[in-house]
Amino acid sequence: MSAGLSLAHEPNSGVPHGKLAMWIFLASEIMFFSGFFGAFIVLRNSNLEMFSHSAAELNPYLALLNTFVLIGSSLTMALAILNLQRGNTKNYQLFMGLTIVCGFIFLVVKTIEYSTKFGHGIFPHTNVFFAFYFMMTGFHALHVILGLIPMIFMLSKSFTKGGYNKPVKVETLGLYWHFVDLVWIFLFPILYLIFPAHH
Repeated sequence: MSAGLSLAHEPNSGVPHGKLAMWIFLASEIMFFSGFFGAFIVLRNSNLEMFSHSAAELNPYLALLNTFVLIGSSLTMALAILNLQRGNTKNYQLFMGLTIVCGFIFLVVKTIEYSTKFGHGIFPHTNVFFAFYFMMTGFHALHVILGLIPMIFMLSKSFTKGGYNKPVKVETLGLYWHFVDLVWIFLFPILYLIFPAHH
């Protein structure tokens, strides 16, 4: 192979390609959610009374429960990665399984919350606040589902004869899952806690 075509001296960042791609993806997601947050704040400041009354319809206790569930899932994901790196398959399976359970608990609680809103006649078209509420929390829930799919695959593969010994891929998925948790930590106070007092 000619020197001009050789890749032997190609610069290497030392970061696995999958992890680098995930960082780039997450950067684009941050900009996407930042647009949501920015538009919400601007519209909130223009409709304080309506946003205040609408926010009072939300259940902060269910949202707080989901916050603890996702924070716990970040911890179990980190422990799953650590144990896979150490070759402890049983503990990896335990903590990855707990992470998946936490993800499903989050979705169940969110389903209960949505069902309650629908039962009270509250829908995305009710007003601007609820349009943003359903859009932002729904989009976040979609991210949770998209994270659970590869988690279930990675966990199920670990029970096969060949096992699953790809800690870098699990670590890359962990970056995504921590991002999902972080987004919720911003959504929780913005939607459920920070609203003006009634005038």
